[in-house]
Amino acid sequence: MIPARVTRTFDRARDELESAFLEDHSSHEVAMSFSIGLFITALPTLGTGLLMFAVLVYLFRQLSKIAMLASVIVLNPFVKWGVYASSYWLGQRLLGPIPGISFDGDVLAAGPDVLLRLWVGNLILAVLFASVGYVIAHRLVIDFRQRPDLL
Repeated sequence: MIPARVTRTFDRARDELESAFLEDHSSHEVAMSFSIGLFITALPTLGTGLLMFAVLVYLFRQLSKIAMLASVIVLNPFVKWGVYASSYWLGQRLLGPIPGISFDGDVLAAGPDVLLRLWVGNLILAVLFASVGYVIAHRLVIDFRQRPDLL
């Protein structure tokens, strides 16, 4: 079941990216749109990421709506839980464990410390995802547009 879901998600993201490749945007604009989308989608925006997409697309005509949508498919809600866990782990590695936190203690009092570690780790992962996503999307756009069957 999970391999089939992963395959469907991959195929859907590939189809969306291929649609973006055929738009009247440069390869840099498509890759940048995908990269910005990955950055925003990786952050814990609690659903406001799509609103940010709409504002950015309205303000900047160079952005590809389809490439930004493809980023949401890549970092879908099932994947985001892994991103959040990795973000917290990374933040805790960088900032250290939260003193005095345990499951039998007052966990809510540690909320700001937990959020700080989540955000630090999340920002680092978002920059990493955006950087790698730009390189991959740019290469894919160039390769796709050079295919002889598109001429």
